[in-house]
Amino acid sequence: MKIVLQRVKNAQVKVDEKSVGKIEKGLLIFLGIGKNDDEKITDKFVKKICNLRIFEDENKKMNKSVKDINGDILIISQFTLYANCKSGNRPSFTEACEPQKANELYEYFKKMCSKELERNIQSGVFGADMKVELLNDGPVTIILDSEEI
Repeated sequence: MKIVLQRVKNAQVKVDEKSVGKIEKGLLIFLGIGKNDDEKITDKFVKKICNLRIFEDENKKMNKSVKDINGDILIISQFTLYANCKSGNRPSFTEACEPQKANELYEYFKKMCSKELERNIQSGVFGADMKVELLNDGPVTIILDSEEI
């Protein structure tokens, strides 16, 4: 699993020029699912993300989590995080999970985030051509990889 996590003031995702997910202060998560990922890895990521202290406290220190600030989450599926560009000029995506299993884990990831935060989360549409708008806060952008956590 590979994730690009951005702390945002707001974010929105559109499909066919129609908004399908929109949040205020919180986290925008670009989620790439690899062919070896499973629910155990997903659970680990959800706990890490929901408790990651990257929001400022009253002393302007990154000391609060998205949970602590009652922030929002917007999740976007993005298999291109598994792009391998080592040879040639056309990326290979052989390490990305096949679509059916990836969609199942994407849905599971959303469900577990919602459960962990005890609230609904927003998301894009799996496999769709999406347009994402965001106002990065900081900027704070963090990359997480299942091989590192």
